[in-house]
Amino acid sequence: MQQTPARAADILARRLYEAGCRHAFGMPGGEVLTLIDALEQAGITFHLVKHENAGGFMAEAVHHRDGAPAILVATLGPGVLNGVNVVANAHQDRVPMLVLSGCVDAAEEQSYTHQVLDHRAVFQPITKATFRLNAETADLIADKAIGIATEQRCGPVHIDVPISVADATARDSGTHRTAAVATAPHGPALEQARGWLTSAQRPLAIIGLDALYDGSADTIRTFVEAHQIPFVTTYKAKGIIPEDHPLCLGGAGLSPLADTHLMPLIQQADLILALGYDPIEMRPGWRNAWDPETQHVIDITPEANTHYMHQAGLSMIADTGATLQALGDGLDTGPTWPNGEPTAVREALATAFAQDDDWGPAGVIAQARASLPAGTLASADSGAHRILLSQMWPCDEPRGLIQSSALCTMGCAVPMAIGLKLAEPTRPVISFSGDAGFLMTAGELATAAEMGVAPIFLVFVDASLALIELKQRQRQMTNRGVDFAKHDFAAMGQAFGGHGVTVTNRAELHEALTAAQEADTFTVIAAVIERGGYDGRI
Repeated sequence: MQQTPARAADILARRLYEAGCRHAFGMPGGEVLTLIDALEQAGITFHLVKHENAGGFMAEAVHHRDGAPAILVATLGPGVLNGVNVVANAHQDRVPMLVLSGCVDAAEEQSYTHQVLDHRAVFQPITKATFRLNAETADLIADKAIGIATEQRCGPVHIDVPISVADATARDSGTHRTAAVATAPHGPALEQARGWLTSAQRPLAIIGLDALYDGSADTIRTFVEAHQIPFVTTYKAKGIIPEDHPLCLGGAGLSPLADTHLMPLIQQADLILALGYDPIEMRPGWRNAWDPETQHVIDITPEANTHYMHQAGLSMIADTGATLQALGDGLDTGPTWPNGEPTAVREALATAFAQDDDWGPAGVIAQARASLPAGTLASADSGAHRILLSQMWPCDEPRGLIQSSALCTMGCAVPMAIGLKLAEPTRPVISFSGDAGFLMTAGELATAAEMGVAPIFLVFVDASLALIELKQRQRQMTNRGVDFAKHDFAAMGQAFGGHGVTVTNRAELHEALTAAQEADTFTVIAAVIERGGYDGRI
């Protein structure tokens, strides 16, 4: 049934609202005023940020809580270019994001050149698709964009909105694309996989981000429990099964220390199940981590393997949950790992990433985990602390810890924490940042104050790019370009309207975290640590 005529921007905004979107983030210019007006009228709140890159990370964090596509709004030229990193990050981290940019009309750009560039050419390599909105098919473009962004593997889609088109009269035909049905393999491939599962004595599962997006968490848990299969997750998939589960060996992907325990186990496995495993998160040490010539490997993914990070004896392009149901249907497998190797590895990992350091980065993380209640949501910036945190911070739910783990963007943790707190105002939220990453987005403290949200921003203060400085020393190079001046991060928090405190031991940190949970505004906690604190720990 056709609706009454509306602006093309209204059609786009309504479709986004129907897709579950309730928040949009960005920095307006004159070219997007109609678009922002349409979003607000449709019921989507527009949040003004201090930089488009940070706005995209706030949008991503909201997506991780409500499941709707993230929305980033950018005006033409420099606004669009400010968002390039976060869009590329969404592409590599598989985040469904709608990037809405304003642009001058096609006829206008033939003679008007100020701030004009080809937005679609900029975004084409780092999005799944890019469109230019027109009034005649605004509804179809919106429907295509949402579908493409949210179908596996998810990612960003860009829509350029010309000024006159946003205001032009348009109609919504009501046409919607039919959602795809989950499929499972059948025939000889399925029977071969069932045979491998039946005969396996040392099976191991590696669970990745794709499994979160196809909604197969419950099925995976039932499957690994029924067949007693220990599992590792990528950092993005942490918590898909609570990490205190006896079959869980924790997250992996970036820590050479963790890999010294996990890799021997992987090489002993006679069956490896890659369940929604997207290796874009993993360090080079995970390249060809197993041998499909001597080990049975089943890879279940939504896309064909074009990465060549690993190979498999059976590659199934299918839904994870539906495939596991077909794979395990009626099978009665026996006990696994008769010598108890996974249990030994689990214990060794607990010792390697112990929670009993008096101070230093590990002590900070351990105290934060001890002082904050169950259900705390966390974000992590890129750097040495993220590797340690991802090993030490257990998750009992999916996306209990969010981070940039494919593109590894610095400066993401602060805006992500703001987005998390906006989406989940009653839950404790903490971000973990290195001091350099925090400085990149310190201006967004003003955004937190203006939004009235109260996350905790914890900063590891050692006045150095710790991970790069460590690599520099490992290569026996002279210290260059990795150190910077010390700054008063607590004072920054106070200057932007929040609380700020500097801590130098676990007792002070516990006191600061306790107070921050009761605060009516955000708190910046500067945890001063010695340089070199990550040596031997990651």
